[in-house]
Amino acid sequence: MAELDLAEFSRSLVADVQATADAEGTTTPEAFTRRVFEDLEQAGVVSNTFTAYHKMHGHEVHGYGIGESGESLDLFVTDFQLAPLETKLTKAQTETSFRRLLAFVQRCRDGLQQHIDESFDVYDMCAAVEKALTEVQRIRLFLLSNRVSTSTELPVSHFDGLPVTHEVWDLARLHRHATSGALGEPIMVPFSPPLPCVSAPSSEEDHSVVLAVIPGELLAELYAEYGTRLLELNVRSFLQTRGAVNRGIRETLLHAPGRFLAYNNGITATASQVDFVRGPDGEPTHISGVHGLQIVNGGQTTASLHYARSRDKADLSHVRVQMKLTEVAPERLAEIVPKISEYSNTQNRVTQVDFSSNHDYHVDMQRITRSLWAHATDGSGQETHWFYERARGQYTDELAKARTPARQRQFKKLNPTKQKFTKADLAKFVHSWNQLPYHVSRGAQKNFVEFMVNLDEAPPRVDVQYCQRVIAMAILFKAVDRIAAIHGAGSHKSMITTYTVARLSLATDRRIDLDRIWREQGVSLVLEAAIHDLCPRVMRAVTTPLEGNHVGEWAKKAACWDAVSRVPWTIPRALVSELLDHSLDEAALAGGDGDHEGAAEAVALIPSDEWFAIERWAKETRNLEPWQRQLTQFVGRRLELEQEVPETQAVQALHARTEALRLGFTPSRSRWFAPHARTTDMSEGSSPR
Repeated sequence: MAELDLAEFSRSLVADVQATADAEGTTTPEAFTRRVFEDLEQAGVVSNTFTAYHKMHGHEVHGYGIGESGESLDLFVTDFQLAPLETKLTKAQTETSFRRLLAFVQRCRDGLQQHIDESFDVYDMCAAVEKALTEVQRIRLFLLSNRVSTSTELPVSHFDGLPVTHEVWDLARLHRHATSGALGEPIMVPFSPPLPCVSAPSSEEDHSVVLAVIPGELLAELYAEYGTRLLELNVRSFLQTRGAVNRGIRETLLHAPGRFLAYNNGITATASQVDFVRGPDGEPTHISGVHGLQIVNGGQTTASLHYARSRDKADLSHVRVQMKLTEVAPERLAEIVPKISEYSNTQNRVTQVDFSSNHDYHVDMQRITRSLWAHATDGSGQETHWFYERARGQYTDELAKARTPARQRQFKKLNPTKQKFTKADLAKFVHSWNQLPYHVSRGAQKNFVEFMVNLDEAPPRVDVQYCQRVIAMAILFKAVDRIAAIHGAGSHKSMITTYTVARLSLATDRRIDLDRIWREQGVSLVLEAAIHDLCPRVMRAVTTPLEGNHVGEWAKKAACWDAVSRVPWTIPRALVSELLDHSLDEAALAGGDGDHEGAAEAVALIPSDEWFAIERWAKETRNLEPWQRQLTQFVGRRLELEQEVPETQAVQALHARTEALRLGFTPSRSRWFAPHARTTDMSEGSSPR
């Protein structure tokens, strides 16, 4: 997002939250809460978060979460204002909010769950909190506000022997994230006693390097306190607990801790400032503290130390880890750190996939969707875009560029807020279609990471048809989401929706006509009726856990999908007649057969008159996209002039012809073949004949 001052950021935030609430049919506090949840999960501050609103005399809560390692219970209360700059969030209001949150914890412990209907989402929240109180090691209370707080630090308190921390995430802190890209405060770590180190001379003025050995216990404690905030600058910060490497680390920690230093590659870290103890010659001999500590390689090692200690009760007293620490000038962090991470990573291959926003897939999605026009569904004839937000804030930035109210209204008319979707949304749509609802249910960030991993293993070809079909998945997902709300899915709606889409995809063998959904910008009445029939069956399976008693945790398990996949359901006969003859699996989502080579030759075998005929047929029948009609005319003209058709256009032209044939174009019908009646390009100074 472009840099904004606090007032501009506030207006942008309120507008975005209102647009999201309107598009999703929810309240502004809930939309704001979910947005901040995404930020906090992305920063590694929280995980496994759920929105659930409950307010009674003396207590109020807007959501909860259980830390990734199961060590913390997180509870959230939201303060969202439509005019946030008119008042400050006072210390008294902050203390009251935290007091009401803690009162909710008390009442959960005292059996609040027994007084709430099981069909309500609050019931699950109370059950999760009551259970967590017997398992977690600390409680964290969060106040989320779009006002500026006058008090951001509160002392640690205790509840039944558990430490209770208080965190305020106010407008200023959210603004700091939007403009600097970092949610958390810089991590400062003192070393007592100081760590012995060896300094490596450098001819570069913007960085210096030292080598040290750090105790495993200390590294585990750092991860326990800061979590993946330690890994914010690590391009693989969310991929650190995957893969076989971790199993080897765990085996060493459990059975040969004294050999860990010999077996393990150690960690690579950066800091904005390093405090040294220096010898008589002025050279560094010990590290007494670091400011802005970040682990840019070795996140697996760090996380594995933590989990071995907390889950396996491993003794880390004999574990030592080598550390290469680079002191980097703050203004060079963004430039140097990715290179350090990429070049030093020897445990798992780091690819360009990890730099997700700039990944070719997302760049291509943005480029193509910006040029796609969707048919009007309101009878106005006004075609619109589905706005793919490759990076957060792009929609707001584009809206801001339309400086006058009239131009902003025009922008929103062409780019409706309900047709805006993000990288996380895209991953959710595709994974639901690909029958991976348990990944979707694990949260936006974790699902997106899994999506990028799958993308790396089997990259799709992103062309016009692929983008249209992904948008069709979005339309289908939104239709199911609306129907799930009608059936009373409540706060479980996101889970019910992804599982219903996945079950529908499974039952139809992915033969739903996504091209028709794209053309009509909606699902057919027959498909809608089928969803109404299927959704309650899926909802019963998802909200009746076979393992544990928490729906949110159950939905994250492959066992839940196994249960849903076995839910009895027969495809209605009317829907069967609408299904395609072939499956739209991952290999079939893009246009053509996936082979670009030979497309130009195939196009050249089709007479130019047929391409002109397709263009006239499509224009008269209003079939095909405008760009496809123009493309067929372009191909016909190139062939008529005996010029070669570029391979990329040839691929799309063949797809347009295939689509025309499917929709009723017949080459043998002479009425379409009128060589001298074709449309002439207006840019050449001629008028259509």
